Amino acid sequence: MNNEFIDSKKPKFYGRQHGRKLRKTRTTLVEDFLPKIAITLPEDENEKIDVASLFPFTPKETWLEVGFGGGEHLAGQAKKNPDTAIIGSEVFINGVASLLAHITGHHEDGNLSDEEITITDDRNDNIRIYNKDVRQLFPHIADETFDRIFVLFPDPWPKFKHKNRRFIGPDNLPELARMLKKGGVLRVATDHKVYKGWALKQLGKDNNFKWTAKSSNDWRNEPSDWVRTRYQEKAIREGRKAVWLDFEKI
Repeated sequence: MNNEFIDSKKPKFYGRQHGRKLRKTRTTLVEDFLPKIAITLPEDENEKIDVASLFPFTPKETWLEVGFGGGEHLAGQAKKNPDTAIIGSEVFINGVASLLAHITGHHEDGNLSDEEITITDDRNDNIRIYNKDVRQLFPHIADETFDRIFVLFPDPWPKFKHKNRRFIGPDNLPELARMLKKGGVLRVATDHKVYKGWALKQLGKDNNFKWTAKSSNDWRNEPSDWVRTRYQEKAIREGRKAVWLDFEKI
């Protein structure tokens, strides 16, 4: 089902926002815990968010993950990098609920009170969520905010007539470059041939970025800091091979 925002100031959004009905525990996580770590946009469309102030510590680095899916990669990276502040965006509410389950440890369904919901003891409070179209967040992010940006397994929109819906493209790349620090890295992962060629073409002609790969092993093999996702595991079972394209901001 395609969903579009009614407000003419908001970009059109294509894709699912809801899946199967959430189980009781995940409904509680979304209703009671998500508001504690969700990002609310300023009313002034020109006001910037002080990203560092969103966290109870001074971040060593700040990362953004666009469309985190089920949250496995984001949750894993946040746990491995407790001094890093990570903003994750995802409109699919079932994926948001999945990430909340990963960081609170509440995977089993059942009754859950607000008092019981906390981040697990082995985690730092270093995740913030924007659960709407990430493009609405962009104007509120200052230049050179992020050290890394991840766009992992985005919808490939394989039909040529839908190419303008692909996230990596001329509409979004200038904003991604603006928000990245110099020397920061944009990582794009995909298991779709069409999207791989498209992403390489779009990034290759953008003067803000340079490809960091020195050999095919650099983009055909999982990066050393990689955290596998549920989507990737399914792709592997179905015989689809992923690629990882790391582009540095010049």
